[in-house]
Amino acid sequence: MRKIQTQGVHHITITGADRQSTIDFWEGVLGMPFVFDQPNLDDASQGHLYFDPGDGRLITVFTSEDRKPDGKKINQGQGYLHHLAFEVSKVTFDHVVERLDARGIKHSGPKDRGFMDSIYFKDPVGMLIELAAYRFVPPQGHTHTDVLHRAHLIRVQAGDGHIGTVHLADAIEELVQEQTSTLSTDRSPKDPYP
Repeated sequence: MRKIQTQGVHHITITGADRQSTIDFWEGVLGMPFVFDQPNLDDASQGHLYFDPGDGRLITVFTSEDRKPDGKKINQGQGYLHHLAFEVSKVTFDHVVERLDARGIKHSGPKDRGFMDSIYFKDPVGMLIELAAYRFVPPQGHTHTDVLHRAHLIRVQAGDGHIGTVHLADAIEELVQEQTSTLSTDRSPKDPYP
């Protein structure tokens, strides 16, 4: 047997409400450009709207004019989506509370996740949305996943319960040292101050 190797998320499709409330949320609240639409090719009675979440991939939403947003809690049992998370920059994250409050959107308030900051709220149809801002920038040539994997290994070796900023800093240092060359014979920390 062989694996089917994935290379990233192609798109995520959500069942939404009507066309205009869908556009108003995904573009009007989250700032995702509405890039194109067409009928749902499996059910022509529904629309299929496409939004760019900021990385050139797609979030798509099936719409129907007989569905109106009701904000009720949606089923989150086994096999169902718990929440959908989107990356925002730290400067954007610092203004999320103010901008959600200005719209009267209830939210969790900022949550400290160790390696990132998060805030949660529901879309108009009741789906839980997370906005997350990483607390670090990966070294050149590496991804956030590379840093988190290394930080996890450091955390486990230290016997700590979760990834913290010290693990991230150490992971970044290790990754940089592994990928860069130096003329020095000793790369250990030094104290140049007398």
